[in-house]
Amino acid sequence: MPKEYRTVEEVAGPLMLVRKVEGVKFDELGEIELQNGETRRCRVLEIDGENALVQLFESSTGINLSNSKVRFLGRQMELAVSEDMLGRVFDGLGRPLDGGPEILPEKRMDVNGLPINPAARNYPEEFIQTGVSAIDGLNTLVRGQKLPIFSGAGLPHAQLAAQIARQSKVLDDSEQFAVVFAAMGITFEESNYFTESFKKTGAIDRTVMFTNLANDPAIERIATPKMALTAAEYLAFDKGMHILVILTDITNYADALREVSAARKEVPGRRGYPGYMYTDLASIYERAGRQKDNKGSITLIPILTMPEDDKTHPIPDLTGYITEGQIILSRELFRKSISPPIDVLPSLSRLKDKGIGEGKTREDHSNTMNQLFSAYARGKDSKELMVILGEAALTEIDRLYAKFADEFENKYVSQGFENNRPIEETLSLGWELLRILPRAELKRISDELLDEYY
Repeated sequence: MPKEYRTVEEVAGPLMLVRKVEGVKFDELGEIELQNGETRRCRVLEIDGENALVQLFESSTGINLSNSKVRFLGRQMELAVSEDMLGRVFDGLGRPLDGGPEILPEKRMDVNGLPINPAARNYPEEFIQTGVSAIDGLNTLVRGQKLPIFSGAGLPHAQLAAQIARQSKVLDDSEQFAVVFAAMGITFEESNYFTESFKKTGAIDRTVMFTNLANDPAIERIATPKMALTAAEYLAFDKGMHILVILTDITNYADALREVSAARKEVPGRRGYPGYMYTDLASIYERAGRQKDNKGSITLIPILTMPEDDKTHPIPDLTGYITEGQIILSRELFRKSISPPIDVLPSLSRLKDKGIGEGKTREDHSNTMNQLFSAYARGKDSKELMVILGEAALTEIDRLYAKFADEFENKYVSQGFENNRPIEETLSLGWELLRILPRAELKRISDELLDEYY
């Protein structure tokens, strides 16, 4: 039986100081029993001799210092895992939210996980189809990759996240594929949207959902991505499945980190975020990947809203360093009613070349991708010239490029949030748009491919 302490000295916000403790370790879980018998969970943040600084998972209201008892449980935070998690909805601490029974665990896993040894990693190189042309065709997602989506307040990143979660698949039907979806600090309305969206299309059957609402405690928000990745590691590396993890919104996670750091009176770093935020984010992102001698994989799409659409804000800035590219949503395209408003030119998937081509997508993928990028960039330049000089001043070829840019945005990028395009359809649509331009302009595509497809 764990020893009980009645030595709670002070409570400040989510933090509590317990004196005269013995044998208590950093990150250990504890329980506080209130006078009325109610228990609340907590974990150890700091040990200084006989003093333990403890962080509460629930609110601190109603805690009477002299009558409350604290027990330390001798273990770190764990998640009970089994294959029955698929199709279920949990809160940020892994408790069922959907009215279903508790999970009967095959095992319990420490939620902090272990980083994958770099020497044991396999290179990401297989294609994952999201059904979104701007991603599949131009910034391809590869199995084992970390590809964040950078959004702004009010942009439809929630719809895009739900669309990717519903539509994603691996092209080999013999392989098992599932989605782990974790939402942090979202409103009840958004949470309801995700759950209904997955139920309506039946995608919920292959999805594990973790939901932390905006009115839930900050400490639970910090635990949510770790819970999700622990579930993903179990399904991927114990059960050999291919798992896509979607985390939304990392900005809310970082704000919770800042809140707890401020309560601990730590020295703030850039914009008030703690100096260790880089390592903290890396400890989440680096849990994705593929392992040698293990057929399972974890692919990660973190979604973050950039405060004031600022790419240099610490959260997108640090995320960009740790991950392999970014998909950027554009307010300008959103105003033009293009959905999803993915701005393909500043977006980048650093591993796209590894996951495309013959045997993976189609032999013309790489050539057409480069040609579409080049033609769209030139088309945007032509449109800017048109604004300054007027259409009459443009050459015939510049007008074709301007037309191409408009068609590209309206047909290729804009496909709506319900349309699921197979990769063949995306590639064929690319050729259809390239036929707007004369064959002589398509300098990035080999003659053999032009003969076959143009």
